[in-house]
Amino acid sequence: MSYDPPSTAGRLLLTPEDREAPARTQRLRRLGLGERAEPSLDAFADHLAEVTGAPYAMVNFIDEERQFFAGLHTPPGGRAARGGKPDVGRRLPREYGYCPYVVVRRKALVLEDVRDYPRFAGNPVVDEYGIHAYLGAPLIDTAGLVLGTVSVADLAPRPWGRAGLETIKATAADLAGRLEHRAAGGPPL
Repeated sequence: MSYDPPSTAGRLLLTPEDREAPARTQRLRRLGLGERAEPSLDAFADHLAEVTGAPYAMVNFIDEERQFFAGLHTPPGGRAARGGKPDVGRRLPREYGYCPYVVVRRKALVLEDVRDYPRFAGNPVVDEYGIHAYLGAPLIDTAGLVLGTVSVADLAPRPWGRAGLETIKATAADLAGRLEHRAAGGPPL
């Protein structure tokens, strides 16, 4: 007897079931998040890239259909800086990348070399964008709803270490607090 895992276009179905997606989508709409790039979140991603030394940094909001990088830092220098790979845009399908796992797991995810994990090695971001290392943490609001993620990625394997994990968790908690303050009528991020 053999087991053939479900697949789509020859790829394993890697995206976990997300039961909170409808509630998250409504919450993001009420907050006005996840539909457009936000300069303050781009600045947040720039700072995160600087602090971690990662070429990619994202503030990612995930709805029922897709991921949207409202904050995005990508490496300067065009395709050559990305190892000949295309640039990551603001939108990705839900099945791309690792942020959907962070959202469903509700805790940080550290992948020093995604190719070491069969579940993650076949993700389209490995082949299409050359992402080989990932570090992400959830953005959890005071009601306990995961709105999205704060994450960084690298084109080469990378030992993020405890310092990297603590940094990503702290920045996620900081941004979640800022988003709550904004939701309560506070100043923009």
